[in-house]
Amino acid sequence: MSSSDTHAPNPHLAHHYETIEKQDYAVRLGMWLFLGTEVLLFAGLFLGYTVYRHFYHEAFHQASRHLDLWAGLTNTVVLITSSLTVALAYNAIKQGKTKLCAILLALTILCALAFLVIKGIEYNHKFQEGALPGKWYHYAEVTAPGANLYYTVYFLTTGLHAFHVIVGMSILIWILSRVLRGHFSESYYVPVELGGLYWHLVDLVWIFLFPLLYLI
Repeated sequence: MSSSDTHAPNPHLAHHYETIEKQDYAVRLGMWLFLGTEVLLFAGLFLGYTVYRHFYHEAFHQASRHLDLWAGLTNTVVLITSSLTVALAYNAIKQGKTKLCAILLALTILCALAFLVIKGIEYNHKFQEGALPGKWYHYAEVTAPGANLYYTVYFLTTGLHAFHVIVGMSILIWILSRVLRGHFSESYYVPVELGGLYWHLVDLVWIFLFPLLYLI
């Protein structure tokens, strides 16, 4: 092996980093900072939910009883399953099992798609009932003052979460395409790790949304 081969640059190394280790540290730090801002975003929404629930407790209690519990529970199981598959995909790529990693990523993407389909069915049901946010609210089953605010919070939080599911699914599709083309292996798998971290955030947010909206 020639000296030029020995010192060949890492193909995954960006030109503005000295080493792949520094690059990996920087992108991991950047992802954790980004996830922190996402947590702050949803924390603000949860705070708003808490304030409105305090002032309109009876309306929130009645409205939450009219949500489709089967949909929320099924989507919870789907997302927890997807969190497991993406974690297993990360473990597989670390061991150089690219085919297994691709299969597990595909399963995660299918879970994300299933979540969106179920949420779409649930939304359609609410549209038909008239359980809509703000001035569009005309649901006859819940007439307590503040019911429209409950559905405003419901559509805002679940809609924003569904947007994050779409973003996460798109990222995982991109990662899957790179895995299938052999761009990631046991020697370089940071994008798989970061994609998995983002997906875990999506799952974690739903773990809070489900009990707040459907159970409490």
